[in-house]
Formats: sequence, structure tokens, C-alpha cells
Amino acid sequence: MRIDKMLANLGYGSRKEVKQLLKSGAVKVDDAVVKDAKQHVNPETEIVTLNGEIIEYKEFIYLMMNKPPGVLSATEDNNDETVIDLLELEDQVYEPFPVGRLDKDTEGLLLITNDGQLAHRLLSPKKHVPKTYFAVIDQEVTIEDVKAFAQGVVLDDGYKTKPGDLKILKSGIRSDIELTITEGKFHQVKRMFQAVGKRVVYLQRISMGPLALDETLELGEYRELTDEEVELLKEYQVK
Repeated sequence: MRIDKMLANLGYGSRKEVKQLLKSGAVKVDDAVVKDAKQHVNPETEIVTLNGEIIEYKEFIYLMMNKPPGVLSATEDNNDETVIDLLELEDQVYEPFPVGRLDKDTEGLLLITNDGQLAHRLLSPKKHVPKTYFAVIDQEVTIEDVKAFAQGVVLDDGYKTKPGDLKILKSGIRSDIELTITEGKFHQVKRMFQAVGKRVVYLQRISMGPLALDETLELGEYRELTDEEVELLKEYQVK
């Protein structure tokens, strides 16, 4: 990779600004000053420093966010705050994007990355990657609902969903449930409960494929995935 491209990708300025940095002698590769913007560098085997500080370069970034309500699962919006707005600038420079969408008022697990190939695999309808949600329902959820979801329910537009695995955690005037689905239709969880005459009053995604929400993350907080979590995602095959 060219040294100027690497520095620009990491947010150290435009190509023009990076060239000025190089001309100033501030950049070294393995302790040798580099001024030629066209010089190639291997960040995995060579140590690059800027004013004596080691520069860490990675091609892909993988972040887990506990998405707060009121924030859009989008890269940019003219009116509302997006999940990308919540990222530190040092992470924004990688130009990551949310993998799939959570409704504006929905909380929970959101994967953010710039790895388009991984995102495509996780979102492909052919892969049927399971997503599990915790929800509070405004009525009693019954065994009949469990059976209906297991068969698939017909949404308001006539579409019949694939089977969903509904678990009743607490039943009563307000019910706590977990629902696992393998699709990502618009407002799907809410519409599935509408199909059986009930309403979702709180919704949180708690897992996606092999990745579970880190419960230590407060709303709006995020962290990088561990190497083990990244490998799990890359190797994940739906059974």
C-alpha cells in the first residue's frame, strides 16, 4: 500500500496534506524517514511512525454497539442523529456502516463494520441468519401465539413470515418474550405481534448469529469485537 494512501485512509489529512507531512520528515518506516508519497509500505511487517508515535493500521474495523433509542441505523441523515455520529473520529475514518437496521426506537445489538463481504453474508436472505429479540408486549402472550409464530404469521401486506421461535419469559397483563427470526422485514417483530392482535411496547435485539450483546455496554456505548468474535462471525454457518 502507498504510504500516502495509508495515512489518508487513517484520517491524517487529504492526499495533499499527507504529502506535506511526508515532506516535513515527520513520517518514518522502520526508523527511516520517508518523503516519497508513492513509497509502498506493508503495515503488517513494517513499523510506521508519525512524529515518533506508532501508527496502527487495519483494513477492517468491527464494532459492537448497544444502540440507544432515538438514533437512526444509518451512516448519515439531515435531521436525526445516526449511529455513526456516536463513533469516535478515529473509528469514523474507516467509513463503517451498520449491518442491517434497527428501528429508531429499538435498542440493542448493532454490528458496525466496513467489511462489505461479511455484511453481505450476514444480511443475505439466503443465509437465514437468526436474530433474537427481547420484547415487552402490552397483553398476555399465549401458547396459541407460540404455535402461530412457529407456523409463520401473515403480515399486514399479505406476506407470510418464515417460522419464528417465540419464548414466553413472563406472562400477564404485560408479557416479556424472546423471539428469534431469520428474516429482516421492515418492522417485522412489531408487525408479527400486530398480526396476532398485540402490540410491542419495548424492543431490544440481544443477538445476531453467534454474536451476543455485551451486557456491560451502556446504551450508546460500543467496543471493538475481539479477535475470537470476528472469527466466529467469519466462520459462522447457519445449521
